[in-house]
Amino acid sequence: MKHILSLHHSSVVVSDLAVSRKFYEDLLGLTLSNKRPKLPYDGAWYEIGDQQIHLLAVPNCEAGLVRPAHGGVDRHIALKVADIEALKADLDRAGVRYSVSKSGRPALFCRDPDNNALEFMGSGL
Repeated sequence: MKHILSLHHSSVVVSDLAVSRKFYEDLLGLTLSNKRPKLPYDGAWYEIGDQQIHLLAVPNCEAGLVRPAHGGVDRHIALKVADIEALKADLDRAGVRYSVSKSGRPALFCRDPDNNALEFMGSGL
């Protein structure tokens, strides 16, 4: 029996919601969702097609955890992008460090302001 139908959302813990929103909205171009209900903690939701990314402004139980330099060997959210070269240019302008996929495919990894790993894949993948 098939139980899983699709991925609904991924959540990341953030320490400064304003800084994180600037990263996700201004740099990555995500649009804030109005579907987030009133919750006992601050946060933001973004809709990407039928899926969402949730920013949770809650205490980070992993603060100080040492993460690998390359996000591909860390837990991460993978997102398809229309133009990976344009994204590289935007990351370069913003001073955000990234690494390319070790597999040779058109993908790159970076970290958000709270060290959460993100993968960006060319739309042809």
